Amino acid sequence: MVPFAGYSMPINYSGGIIEEHLHTRETAGLFDVSHMGQLIIRGVGIVEQLEQLMPVDLEQLAVNRMTYSTLLNKQGGILDDLLISRWDNQTFFIVVNAACKQQDIQHFRDNLPDAEIIVLADQGLLALQGPMAAEVLNQVAPEATALHFMQGCSVNINGISCYITRSGYSGEDGFEISIKPEDCASVADCLLANQSVRWVGLGARDSLRLEAGLCLYGHDMNQQTSPVEANLLWSISKSRRIGGAKQGGFLGSAAVLKHIESGVEKKRVGFVVEGRAPVREGAEIVDQLGQVIGTVTSGGFSPSLQKPIAMGYIATKFSASGTEVNAMVRGKSRPMVVRSMPFVPQRYYRG
Repeated sequence: MVPFAGYSMPINYSGGIIEEHLHTRETAGLFDVSHMGQLIIRGVGIVEQLEQLMPVDLEQLAVNRMTYSTLLNKQGGILDDLLISRWDNQTFFIVVNAACKQQDIQHFRDNLPDAEIIVLADQGLLALQGPMAAEVLNQVAPEATALHFMQGCSVNINGISCYITRSGYSGEDGFEISIKPEDCASVADCLLANQSVRWVGLGARDSLRLEAGLCLYGHDMNQQTSPVEANLLWSISKSRRIGGAKQGGFLGSAAVLKHIESGVEKKRVGFVVEGRAPVREGAEIVDQLGQVIGTVTSGGFSPSLQKPIAMGYIATKFSASGTEVNAMVRGKSRPMVVRSMPFVPQRYYRG
């Protein structure tokens, strides 16, 4: 157990990180991610108000659909990344990162003075991830398995009310189950009754998301990083970009639209590292002449690929796939090659 964002979190359970990682890739892993922040925001005109805070087109988001977005500051830097689901015309359900949730809640309160903001304190959140996740869930909540990626629905599991979305942060097909804290253990036990399911800890969660090319807030992006620099242009709705029907109009849009139009000096990319030893966060990246051109922000050994991988920010002119660079580790040069992400193909169920 280790401290993480004010919580005590398991690095791994009985099997070890690599075993839990591969189990998730092959069958179904269960993650307790109840440390994440969950809140409901509702009110008249809430779509327009939320669109002033994030670069997505919520007007086009159907009921029980969800989208990934970033919450931005005035300079276009990322305050947090989040998932937002539409429950009805005036109600949205939002999941934010644990380390940012108090800041995010205050940000919403400051900028949405007329909205009703309900913080689901201590709400449980279980993530069932892996190629057998749908088969497992079909035994206890068959209606949820009709969902496609980034859809949600309200269901009962053994009489317990849950809100389930087909989403997750492993790169695999899977589901996230929002549930009252007093019911969390019962639902977890129900899922673990299936022999294909086993607990997975924070260590494998990190290696899975790294293989999937997914950012970890506070490491791969922060308040000094824009979504364009973070290679998250896809998360900005086309209607909110230059020439779109609802161009700009969100906090930090001037800086973000300038980055889209003029380009950026640095960009988040992936790396495959030569050898067996991983390159960790904070390592400087240099070109073939030894000039510093970037920094590693996440790195580790890939259990699926059996080689070390990393991601980080690099000067844009070096960001093309196949570019050879080096990481400096304890004064020694470690060869790396820029690679497009994800490192392992994502297997989200899109129907």
